[in-house]
Amino acid sequence: MTENDKNNSDLLKKDTNIEDNHRECVVNSPEEASAKDEMLKKESSVNDEIEPSANQAEAKSETLAKEVTNADQESVDDEAFVFVDSDAPEEPNALERLTETIISDWQKRNAERKAEESKEEAAATATDMPTNFEIITPTGSASEPEQKKNDAELEAERQKQRFSLFESQELVMLPIPELVVFPNVILPVSIETESAIKAVEYAIDKDVPLFLITRRKSDQVNVAKTTLYKTGCICAPVQALRLSNGSFRLVLHGIARARVKKITSRKPFAKVMLEVVNDINSDSSETEAAVQVISHQFRQVASLSSNISPELVMAMSNVHNPGQIADLVAANLSLSTKEKQSVLDIDDVCARLHKVSLLLSKEIEILKIENKIQNKAEMEMVKGHKEYFLRQQLKAIQEELGDGVDEDADVQRLKEGIESSGMPKEAAEHASKEVKRLSRMSSASPDYNMIYTYVDRLLQFPWNKSTQDSLDLKKAAAILDEEHYGLKEVKERILEFMSVRKLKENHRGSIICFVGPPGVGKTSLGRSIAHTMGRKFNRTSLGGVRDEAEIRGHRSTYIGSMPGRIVQAMCNAGSSNPVIMLDEIDKLGADYRGDPSAALLEALDPEQNSEFKDNYYGIPVDLSSVMFIMTANVLDTIPPALRDRMEIIRLSGYTLEEKMEIAKGFLLPRQREENGLNAKLFSLTDDALRCVIKEYTREAGVRGLEREIAGLCRKVARKITESRRPRTKFKTLTVGDVHEFLGVAPYSETDNIDPNPMPGCVQGLSWTQVGGEMLTIETNIIPGKSKVTLTGNLGQVMKESAKTAITWARGFLNAQGIEFDYYKHDIHVHVPEGAIPKDGPSAGITLASAFISAALDKPARQDLAMTGEITLTGRVMAIGGVKEKVLAAFNADIREVILPEENRRHLQEIPEDIRKQIVFHFVKRAEEVIDIVIFGDKAE
Repeated sequence: MTENDKNNSDLLKKDTNIEDNHRECVVNSPEEASAKDEMLKKESSVNDEIEPSANQAEAKSETLAKEVTNADQESVDDEAFVFVDSDAPEEPNALERLTETIISDWQKRNAERKAEESKEEAAATATDMPTNFEIITPTGSASEPEQKKNDAELEAERQKQRFSLFESQELVMLPIPELVVFPNVILPVSIETESAIKAVEYAIDKDVPLFLITRRKSDQVNVAKTTLYKTGCICAPVQALRLSNGSFRLVLHGIARARVKKITSRKPFAKVMLEVVNDINSDSSETEAAVQVISHQFRQVASLSSNISPELVMAMSNVHNPGQIADLVAANLSLSTKEKQSVLDIDDVCARLHKVSLLLSKEIEILKIENKIQNKAEMEMVKGHKEYFLRQQLKAIQEELGDGVDEDADVQRLKEGIESSGMPKEAAEHASKEVKRLSRMSSASPDYNMIYTYVDRLLQFPWNKSTQDSLDLKKAAAILDEEHYGLKEVKERILEFMSVRKLKENHRGSIICFVGPPGVGKTSLGRSIAHTMGRKFNRTSLGGVRDEAEIRGHRSTYIGSMPGRIVQAMCNAGSSNPVIMLDEIDKLGADYRGDPSAALLEALDPEQNSEFKDNYYGIPVDLSSVMFIMTANVLDTIPPALRDRMEIIRLSGYTLEEKMEIAKGFLLPRQREENGLNAKLFSLTDDALRCVIKEYTREAGVRGLEREIAGLCRKVARKITESRRPRTKFKTLTVGDVHEFLGVAPYSETDNIDPNPMPGCVQGLSWTQVGGEMLTIETNIIPGKSKVTLTGNLGQVMKESAKTAITWARGFLNAQGIEFDYYKHDIHVHVPEGAIPKDGPSAGITLASAFISAALDKPARQDLAMTGEITLTGRVMAIGGVKEKVLAAFNADIREVILPEENRRHLQEIPEDIRKQIVFHFVKRAEEVIDIVIFGDKAE
């Protein structure tokens, strides 16, 4: 790291706040002028007495402004530049008197300028110019002063010839507020205003250098005139980076001092002819002595200040040009803009060295005082540590003697805990205040235990304790595959999160919500995620929570108050970045005590949870490093605002083959271990396992399957223990053994297929919270008076769907010329399993098919199932839960399914092996459904 690099780094940090001070534009907007004018009117009265020197500076500024304006070829309405010396006094009174006149003139000029088309400036004659300049230093030795002098003169002559290129061409002038650039110094500069950006673009396009000149800070008030220092620096852009907002970040290399000779153009930015200022070398012996003094002073400053790097001091010893030494030292000192400009204004090298020496002396005195204050503070700190050590020794001695201690043990323990807890400043001050209150209380006071418990719970929070994330993606994928079968989408999302975390350490990520039926592995997935990332895991169930205080905590002043569940989860995990699973979030309630879901809005918002305020603590705690995972069975009961903050990942039910693999890889080994068996004592054939899945369970997950396997394990364990001699091996269970041990099967593979179907009976598909289900609809038509009866615990939406289907079916029969007197018949629609509530519009085509089958007295096909919403015109509309419904049909040995055409795109959600075994009929009209179901047309 060179001295320039460090300097550039420091300046770049200062540049980040450049928006308030860095206004490079030559022309200001009318809005800014108006705002400044209003500010000036509100200012206090100005001091009437002006010193003679101030009047002289004012007259000098006005005269110079007139000269510059007269030398310009443009109209007098252009903006004026005033160049002053660095030692010119800042006179707000003089600027204030000019403000009103110049602002009014500028506003008039701006209105006229808007009416005219901007004239295109003539392109400056391209001049070959080197963009990188090396610092040429004399090579003579210290023992040859005459050779040094000759080398310096030759160097000055070369510099003069080289810099003469800049006097013959027109350069872009870039006024920079409060920033001084020295020759042979690399400096980062931020360019944000429109005119300055145009100037930079022009300089880069024409390959010409920029002339950077410092603008006085007093110009922040006088917006109608740009007051500039006389001397600036010709700079070459070493690097130009355009940011997303259109601004530039430049790295400039100072080349030479220069002064404005003539302003040739002001629109759209200032162009000038320059007079290059060459160094004036005077008495060489005095100059050499000044260089030695400055070198000594600079080393002294480096020893006192940490802002000067050793590399910069070493680099200084390699520079032999006195002028360059003065510039380099001035550029790296913490000087004011006026002090730096005063160094830049000096042409004589010897005088410049003297000026820098005076500034170094001032800096040394300031640094000595700062170090003295710092050393005093360190001594006080050491003294405090010494007293603490002696007090601890005294305490130990008193405990050995049985004389007790001076300070209460509880208070002392809390103080030590606060010091070692790593609390933020606000929390530490709050806790110390409570401990101070505690020290003044008697232990018999009712508030003593309350305050002690409060501070103790503050100390239990893991303020600065965290675990290191394990971001090995291969290892993570292996762990996820080992602990869970399938769930490809979920595993990919977890690996994506880890990948982003690996690239960006402070990535907050999103709040994940697993939605799916019971038993599909939502909760165990959260535990696997924590295991994969190497984080602590805590599960909190929110089912049935109705009190907002359960989330935010109770006020600490209440008896028996506690922090909220989220803070408690972090305390139990003992880490500031755990994986917290909020289980059953769809089961949250609300009553007169508040709405817990509203309290979760802040905790689950990555933009707000860095300052989550728990009511018990009363101070903000940081939840931004916590990975929240929610689980739910349905989304309907989750408030929209809360649902919007979560990334929804759906977990559908498992297929038969997936359940087989899960049972073999996870359920059987676990149940063997829990029941004291091994693979030789307990095993099942594939047919037996398939029998358990199809005849003893009917679910989307595997929780019931594990229960049945556990029952088989217990039966086998009893057989083994009741045998007369110890057994090391037991037979592999077959289908017959399963029926013997588990009893009569509650389900049958042929339950949904009637070998002798009756008219009006149709197989439909439905979605429930536990996955897809077969839905049988029965319709019977009897003589009557057009009464429609709907039974089976149907919801309002399903009742309306049934009426719509019947109305369409009546129209369809009439259109087909089929005689059916609706007013002489009653219609009864029944959906079996009346204890189970049913609702939704997706049974529309099923209801229509059942009615037409009954009306025609013709049985419908029982080897297919259907789902789809119907309209009065017979259009079949899309439905949801396609995957779950198709899986339900597949598990019921149905191999033909009718779906709306709009749901064709959802087929990719279904596993490929199942798609290949099912024939799908995609329909747009209800007439197509009737042709397939009633008349048996098997369209592809």
